[in-house]
Amino acid sequence: MLLDFTSPEEITRWSAVDDVVMGGMSGSEFAAGEESVAVFSGTVSLEQGGGFASVRAPIPAGALRGCSGIELRVRGDGKRYKVNLRAGGDINGIAYQSAFSPTRGRWEVIRFSLEDFRPVRRGKEVPGAPALDPAGIVSFGFLISGGQAGGFRLEIDYIRTLPAAG
Repeated sequence: MLLDFTSPEEITRWSAVDDVVMGGMSGSEFAAGEESVAVFSGTVSLEQGGGFASVRAPIPAGALRGCSGIELRVRGDGKRYKVNLRAGGDINGIAYQSAFSPTRGRWEVIRFSLEDFRPVRRGKEVPGAPALDPAGIVSFGFLISGGQAGGFRLEIDYIRTLPAAG
């Protein structure tokens, strides 16, 4: 298990990074939900050049070493979200993203292979960026963007790594 939400302390490790950092008006939170799940929720506003909301949490360096991918159990609202993986603490550095669109109102298990993640910086793909090195990932996050204005809600039961094939 990479991250589960049975402990209230796990929720406090997450922080929001919304478009207000660049003058936008979106807002989000990461809070405890019912039945030991976490909830990423808020409102995306396209005003003042905004349009994204995100949350992230540190993970121990090397926590993804040797894994082949990531598995989430989520219940969504039909909107499109992205998983963000970061190596290093530079907020302006490269993130590795993969998108998913959970079905509205139904719990689903979603699996990502490491090959599903693309290098991006500020929402744009970075050609020629180094390949994702799972051993170097130190942050895990969720993002909603892409012109999806309005309220959103994503419930997360757990986040776990998938073992390497072999």
